[in-house]
Amino acid sequence: MNFRSECRKIKRTGFLPAFIAGGFLAGAVPVLNMLFRSANYIKPDVNPVEVLFMANWQTMALLNILLVLEGACILYHTEYTDNAMQRMRTLPFNESGLFINKFLLVLMMCTILVAIEAAAIGFCCEHWFGGTVIHGAAGYMHICIEILESLGYSLLLVLPAALLSLFIASICKNMWVSLGIGVLCIFTATMLPADNFVLSLFPFAMPFQILAGTAPDTVYNFITACIAEIIIILLAEMLFLKARRSFE
Repeated sequence: MNFRSECRKIKRTGFLPAFIAGGFLAGAVPVLNMLFRSANYIKPDVNPVEVLFMANWQTMALLNILLVLEGACILYHTEYTDNAMQRMRTLPFNESGLFINKFLLVLMMCTILVAIEAAAIGFCCEHWFGGTVIHGAAGYMHICIEILESLGYSLLLVLPAALLSLFIASICKNMWVSLGIGVLCIFTATMLPADNFVLSLFPFAMPFQILAGTAPDTVYNFITACIAEIIIILLAEMLFLKARRSFE
């Protein structure tokens, strides 16, 4: 099973339209917020990117995680429907490779999602802060770099949640079970105190973190923890697949 075949499988699932529509919905959050409440945010000597992320990212991150969870459930639902997975196991194929390809597909869609959100935040910076807070070509270049850095950081932090969602979906044959577990995890993440570093390492809580205004040491710690969680979840999936094959 290769990545191209994974892309063919999603043609009739609504996977791609869901992510694109979700990206525009998340991108609409800062635009609508600035449209109706711009007077609360436009002030002299403010950092537009930090203001926009502080005001909107919690809602945008929640939409991103819900989309990732939904996508993971859809991807494995196509495998378990009509016992397709059981039939594939009779063939010589690498089930861990199947998991990796699905993760790459989710990563690709998350990148598209982040690109749409970057365009929305860039539009807000130019439309509401351009000429008053942002001055000259150098100012715009600095803002563009800051937006890309912030959303690149956010994309990295969503990967453990994406992997964990896929891991749960690979275990549960019933899509509604994996979806319910994921929603419960997201609800738990929203209840955790944001200022507690240890609790913020919960994979579904990490995407709510923002780069703007965060101390460099904290950013480094989150990146390190994120990479460690990615490795741990991948190892857990490999061990689970090996154990399941032993009992089948």
